[in-house]
Amino acid sequence: MKKQYTVERHIQVLLALLKEHCIRKVVVSPGTTNMNFVASMQNDPYFEMYSSVDERSAAYMACGLAAESGEPVVITCTQATASRNYLSGLTEAYYRKLPVLAVTATQAISRVGHHIAQVIDRSSLPNDVVRYSVLLPIVKDEDDLWDCEIKVNRAILELHRRGGGPVHINLPTTYDNSFVAKELPRVRKIERITSIDRFPELLDNLKVAVFVGAHVVWTNEQSEALDKFCSTNNAVVFCDHTSNYKGKYRVLYALPASQSLDHPASHPDILIHIGEVSGEYYTLGLMGKAKEVWRVSEDGEIRDTFRKLRYVFEMSEQGFFEHYAKEKIETHNRYYQVCKSHLDELYTKVPELPFSNLWLASKMAHRIPEGSVIHFGILNSLRSWNFYDLPGSVFSASNVGGFGIDGNVSALHGASLANRGKLFFGIVGDLAFFYDLNVLGNRHIGNNLRIMLVNNGKGTEFVLYSHKAARFGKDAEEYIAAAGHFGNQSRTLVKHFAEDLGFEYFCAANKQEFEDVYERFLVPEITERPMLFEVFTDSSNESDALGIIRGIEVDRKVSTKTAVKKILGRRVVGIIRKVIRH
Repeated sequence: MKKQYTVERHIQVLLALLKEHCIRKVVVSPGTTNMNFVASMQNDPYFEMYSSVDERSAAYMACGLAAESGEPVVITCTQATASRNYLSGLTEAYYRKLPVLAVTATQAISRVGHHIAQVIDRSSLPNDVVRYSVLLPIVKDEDDLWDCEIKVNRAILELHRRGGGPVHINLPTTYDNSFVAKELPRVRKIERITSIDRFPELLDNLKVAVFVGAHVVWTNEQSEALDKFCSTNNAVVFCDHTSNYKGKYRVLYALPASQSLDHPASHPDILIHIGEVSGEYYTLGLMGKAKEVWRVSEDGEIRDTFRKLRYVFEMSEQGFFEHYAKEKIETHNRYYQVCKSHLDELYTKVPELPFSNLWLASKMAHRIPEGSVIHFGILNSLRSWNFYDLPGSVFSASNVGGFGIDGNVSALHGASLANRGKLFFGIVGDLAFFYDLNVLGNRHIGNNLRIMLVNNGKGTEFVLYSHKAARFGKDAEEYIAAAGHFGNQSRTLVKHFAEDLGFEYFCAANKQEFEDVYERFLVPEITERPMLFEVFTDSSNESDALGIIRGIEVDRKVSTKTAVKKILGRRVVGIIRKVIRH
């Protein structure tokens, strides 16, 4: 039989991944909407196909076939009420945990609810019919293709996960009647590994990166397991201030990762992805150059942050690291040495920065009192402070879960209640501060709370040279950046409010004023009152500082005047020239 497949790419992806996951048994019910899917399988001798006119009978056939063979079984039907007849058989499969994959064909979902013949709404299913239900996208571009691959992998993996059970795929069609595709596309198979499965081999002589997103404070045992893993697998741990790993192989890599000059020596072969959402975009970009990603999390969910996910390890991080360090000897960690040396070298080249959040971080990060906790607002504060490391005993956090400006100060206050004998610092911009202003009046605020308000009178993020809104120039300030609210950098508004609420208040609007008062903000002892340190900066200085620190290394291949100005902006280029001359 000559292989000929439909040209509908989402159907091709489904077919290819069924084959990758060794699923071949199919019970087919007749129809037009599922015709392209069925005909493509019929043209491929890989599939073992059976026909059933009655969809109810087909679902029960699949139950018996799956139970007896121990293999997943696909059932597929057309539009209209055909799929309704699957419900009783799928209910049986649900309670017996049988791996039945129901592929119900459908016209475009946009047609639902418009009195179009044979179009019904399958968006809501009974709780005990399938374990997981997904609508595949009609693939029109690379984003659709990625989305389709992930959804099909996730659906297939659910057939066996945690005991297994039935799964539903709603498969749209465009009714394209072309069957000219000679072969199926190459697709990315994702596998889930549990502690009882066979682990994939982690080869020697690879560069292994461990990227840690937002993470709870590590236990000594967890940290030691990761250290041992790194020492035996040529691995580096790439962190930001929300990662909270303080072990031997930590690198805070925002500075090198943000440069326009690429260093292939820092590109990982294998990326081990742990933790949750990260706001460190530069290092995330570097990690995206890995050849393959292994995600480790007890939730076992598919999180394809880098679009290169190959394995999901549903287990504890400690168990994973201990497994891959077991029976291995420590080796010279060349990868760590390369990354650490590059990072140290760049720090020696950082020039004097304008008065900005970045400059504040350069002056204060290493001086945060030992044993403290520090919270960062998003985006500018977290990004700026990620360029500079904190003392080893200082732990940090940021509201990167929902990634909004609301609640930054409230979260800091809540954390400070957990230990009145520990200092809690917060670095936050003015929009986030005023958005959450009411918490300063909370009667539970303790004298262990210290807030630095970086007040530049607007959402500076939106007027930085690197932001998409920079193309609007000053026009971005009025609405996109919300400039001019909350007293428009009033020198007295926050001062009176804070002092009336019992805070010790001080401020600075330039480097000298900062030098005069900042040491008070960093005294290691808990003082009689909480502190609020308001620092007035200018958004143009914030933008210039970011451009300067990202422009330390420029790729010679793209370092023409035009390219540099495009990357950094004319104003920043002029500042860099002045720095070089001096």
